[in-house]
Amino acid sequence: MAELPSGLLEACVVVGASSDKLRDLLQLQQQSKLKEIPIVEAEVLQVHAPPFVSKETSSSHALGPAFSRVQRRKSFIKKKRRDRPVESSTNGEAANRIEGASPTEDISVPKDLDLIALPQLCFPGGLQVATEQREDAYHFLVFTDLFGNRTHGIVVQFYRAVQSFHESSVQNGHRWKCRLYAPVAICVISHFPYYNALRDCLSCLVLQLRTCRQTDFEDTIKEFSAKLSLVPIPPPGQLHVSFSLRPLQVVLPSREDQDRPVIDIDLHLPFLCFTHTTLLQVLSCLLQEQRVVFFSADWARLTMVAESLLLYLQPLSWQQPYVPVLSSGMLDFLMAPTAFLMGCHISHFEEVAAETEDLILVNIDDGIIQSSWSETIDLPNIPLAATDTFISRAECLQLHYDLEMCHLGAGTDANELRGQRRDWQRRLNSQIQNISLELVVNIFREVQDYLNYEHRVFNSEEFLRTREPADQLFYKKVLDTHIFHTFLRDRLSRKMDTFSRMELSTRNQKQRNRAMTESPRRPPMSELSRSGYNSCTSPENRLSGRLGASMPNLNHSSPDNTLLAINSNRPASLRKMTPDAGLKSHQKAVKVFRLPEFPPPLAYHYVQNYYTDMVASLEKALNATSPDDSALLARYHYLRGLVNTVCNRRLDALEDFQSLHKTDSDIFPTQMVKSLVDSLPDNERLQADRRPEIKRLIIRLKRDQERERARHGNEQEDGAVKRFKLTNKHMQLEEFVKYVQESGIVKDQGTIHRLFEALTVGQQKQVGPDLFRVFYTIWKETETEAQELCLPSSVLEHLEPGECVFKVSSSVKTSRGVGKIAMTQRRLFLLTNGRPGYVEVAQYRDIEDVKVSSAPFLLLRIPSLKLRVRDRKEAFEANLKTETELWNLMVKEMWAGRNLADQHKDPQYMQQALTNALLMDAVVGSLQSNKAIYAASKLGHFDRIKMEVPMMVPKTTSETLKHKINPSLELTAPQAVDVLLYTPGQLWVSLSGGKVMVYDASSWSLTHTCLQVGRARVNCMLGVDKDQVWMGSEDSVIYIISMVSMVCNRQLTEHRAEVTGLTLGTDKYSQKVAYSCSAEGSVMLWDVSTLQVKKQFRLSCGRLLSVHNYNGTLWCCSRDSIMEVWRNGSLKHRLGLPEQQKASDATFSSMLLLPEREELWSVCVDSGEVCVWHLKESTKPCHRVVLQDCGGCYCMIKVKNQVWVGGVGRSSAKGKVYVVDTERRQVLKELHGHGDRVTSLCSAEDRYALSGAGKLDGKIAIWKVE
Repeated sequence: MAELPSGLLEACVVVGASSDKLRDLLQLQQQSKLKEIPIVEAEVLQVHAPPFVSKETSSSHALGPAFSRVQRRKSFIKKKRRDRPVESSTNGEAANRIEGASPTEDISVPKDLDLIALPQLCFPGGLQVATEQREDAYHFLVFTDLFGNRTHGIVVQFYRAVQSFHESSVQNGHRWKCRLYAPVAICVISHFPYYNALRDCLSCLVLQLRTCRQTDFEDTIKEFSAKLSLVPIPPPGQLHVSFSLRPLQVVLPSREDQDRPVIDIDLHLPFLCFTHTTLLQVLSCLLQEQRVVFFSADWARLTMVAESLLLYLQPLSWQQPYVPVLSSGMLDFLMAPTAFLMGCHISHFEEVAAETEDLILVNIDDGIIQSSWSETIDLPNIPLAATDTFISRAECLQLHYDLEMCHLGAGTDANELRGQRRDWQRRLNSQIQNISLELVVNIFREVQDYLNYEHRVFNSEEFLRTREPADQLFYKKVLDTHIFHTFLRDRLSRKMDTFSRMELSTRNQKQRNRAMTESPRRPPMSELSRSGYNSCTSPENRLSGRLGASMPNLNHSSPDNTLLAINSNRPASLRKMTPDAGLKSHQKAVKVFRLPEFPPPLAYHYVQNYYTDMVASLEKALNATSPDDSALLARYHYLRGLVNTVCNRRLDALEDFQSLHKTDSDIFPTQMVKSLVDSLPDNERLQADRRPEIKRLIIRLKRDQERERARHGNEQEDGAVKRFKLTNKHMQLEEFVKYVQESGIVKDQGTIHRLFEALTVGQQKQVGPDLFRVFYTIWKETETEAQELCLPSSVLEHLEPGECVFKVSSSVKTSRGVGKIAMTQRRLFLLTNGRPGYVEVAQYRDIEDVKVSSAPFLLLRIPSLKLRVRDRKEAFEANLKTETELWNLMVKEMWAGRNLADQHKDPQYMQQALTNALLMDAVVGSLQSNKAIYAASKLGHFDRIKMEVPMMVPKTTSETLKHKINPSLELTAPQAVDVLLYTPGQLWVSLSGGKVMVYDASSWSLTHTCLQVGRARVNCMLGVDKDQVWMGSEDSVIYIISMVSMVCNRQLTEHRAEVTGLTLGTDKYSQKVAYSCSAEGSVMLWDVSTLQVKKQFRLSCGRLLSVHNYNGTLWCCSRDSIMEVWRNGSLKHRLGLPEQQKASDATFSSMLLLPEREELWSVCVDSGEVCVWHLKESTKPCHRVVLQDCGGCYCMIKVKNQVWVGGVGRSSAKGKVYVVDTERRQVLKELHGHGDRVTSLCSAEDRYALSGAGKLDGKIAIWKVE
């Protein structure tokens, strides 16, 4: 049987006192025997749970048409109604006899529903019978099961008259007046926190109950419950659902996205209850997982405030026990030894404070927080920088609806007024979510700098060490919590949630640059100066350096101090949030789908008609929606799929869910679809095979399940989180590599292999725990010493903004004075003694020679380091004594790295050289033997390359090469650049395993670290329009990425084999279309606007590599031939491999059309020739262009009047790019820029050509086009 989607209603439970007890109380009251009305025990009177109707069938699997998961049921024993003779009495009198002390009955309820504790939660203060009518009261409950899943309850207490009939009163011609009123609680239970919506529903129900007959009481509630069971939950996104429960129109807001919860409460309530400082203290207690108890005289306020505060912490999720409403009989819960969040009535405040220890007591009514042992709390606060940002934002919130809407006239339509209030609340909630999310981002932004993703390790000790001293205790407590552990697990899984998106969007340029380099972690000296000479006595200024990147100049003085003073004295409630004062939040337009009017909900055929009407309404909405609005189309398809599911129209439901791949695959309900497919009977499965869309869906589902099973063995490892700790074991090479990567020292495997060789010189090839502990300590101490270096402004003005000091010598005598030699990534300089001053020693690119020398001192010769610098007559000499040999190695490595970086236009050489130099320093410090310098020399990688193989880059290459990018920088080993694509302002780079990176084409800086496009290799990319990039994958799917939102949530799944080629064209009506081809020979024509296949055909050929559109025909390149095909799929002409290449078993790798010259160019994998055919004379032999020393070609592009060919050298097996003149058909340039074959090429507006290399190189070269 198919799993039904969760609906609005899980159950509706009526709780109250039994009729017998109420009659007894009334009788005692009338006899004046009651001095005080006692509290009555509450019990469950009614339980209503779907399904309410089902199709009459002999099948044991009758499907109830309601939006409710079919759950396992359990028995619940409740008192059975006793039917007494009604006699000739009024309806009210008969009602009193409905329930009384009687035998019990066993009823079936959902298994997850705990009805034992529900009565006291519905009446947390006890069931109190009153002598006069009281107002209705609402409150809210949250239930948590053993697995942490939450269910929500909305309770209304309303009073009904307790009546009794006495014969004597009739004989006297009158009846006793009603003198008692008993409360009845109705609790609607839902899996979703629709607090406001369900409160509205209960308000409508109470209105009905006041006017209905007493005998209809239970039927009215059952009908109400049945109606709610017909309401579907809207999918994540901007489509809300509304329905009518007279007299109100009730709206169910959707989740904003897949990772966020439903928000249907007023998030600003905590801002009305607490000052900003107190609010932050409460949030700090929650982050530290304290034992927190809320108190209020209003039961509803307890849940509303608690829920709001937990939403402020999103995406961090509270993992501890959570009971926002405790009844008087549940106070023993507060003795639990674990962390928790609970709430109880303010009347218990003194009792709880006196009887319990180590509690944080929060008085919501008075806005006070204290501990159970004192009137203050002794817990660390949230870091000051994040706190200041939050308060500044919060002061700008407009929290009062009346102030916002005072310009409007008096409304006459209640639903319209409610809609205005809802819209205002939605805007305010969005602002509060942004502010609270920014708080979380500012607290935990730098956690990612201490993560090792490959081994899922967090270096907590290093993270704590680098926090501000005042913040360390806070982080120490938070890092040990469950809430942080779950957050950490998501970071290590690279989860792209709200935290990740805001963190990425609010990075400043320094943080972006730091994320792009592999240098050891050092902040620039311009940042460190804040804690140096300029601000040693100003902790506020020192902290300001860690403010959220999006915070605009909060700590800078205002140009108009008077205006600032006036504004700061304004009441916070009068301030208006402006885009300059807070985070800009894009408010997406919201659509509301209105459900049809409810039918009589207890009749099967009426319910089926209701769903038919809903499908018709959704069909109408789909037809009225623009094809460009794919997100809205997806939501309508999703809802229609839900309706078809509950109506047993399985095939129609599957077709709707299949449509989600083309509109928004993020909301695809995998488990529900799997259940639907498994439940298909044989006749429907045969029908499914005849419907291509459904057949594709089933095939894909099976394929995904197989992949999941294949990955199942790694599930536990994927979810694990490890804290880095120093080892106590000896490590062989493989274990050493993993351990060093986990430590965060370096990721590159080649460098770690050289480090292993250095640490094991002259001994057994393993590194002991003591040696590594010393090495690690020295590495960290050197880092700390450099960070604690205080440089005056007179020195800083000579350094560039991003420059860092990485190593400082001891104080030595030099030829230019006495002082310390400082090493940055760009230069050496002397930090003179006394009043610190700056003396330039050399920039690495200006060094001409480095050698060890000796300087005379009395009768001694002191070891020294001598540097000859370009354009300086005298050499620089420093008496470094015992440090001389080490500095000689480090400076030579930096010099070699600088030369290579300049020659290859690749800054990574310099970054790698710096890492090598610092590793040398740590190796020498840890070995402390006569072999230490020899061991450190093992790390002189670039200096050795320079000495052994002079790597002079050819002049043509050097002049043409502009820059290099390393997209594998954050990975442990280089990966091949499979595809390159340039779209205006952006460079798209595809690596193995579906990883796609996006660079800013103006600065070649990384803007999006990694977009995951499936799990297989991307074969081709195509910019379709201003907002779409299509990517064809090995897994046979075409993924569509939005260039605006950078989200990959649409897929084209029609191909059966890996997609190998994409191109654009126009149809006969001049409408834009796209063509795609797959390896087995299929070619498809796509309507770009609707994403529908307009035509498809299959070619008979070897592996099909690419498709091109030209002059009304398609040119398709396969391994063994190039075919010209009519658009209907019929073959017009076929070109085979040239005779010379047939003999060498070569295969085509790429083709290129030059329409203006009417030429076709092709290259082969194992051939160093370019073949040129004339399109009108293609039967004639081709013209061959021989490429010098070329062992094979893999890609081609046209740039201006040139063709650029990417290949591999025959003699050196290194990548080459050949530039061929299209007119003369001659090679203009031969460019040597890669260490592996060139696998991809693209052009950036004919100004630059970009080439990507295989996995032995893994870099992108940017070439100037002449």
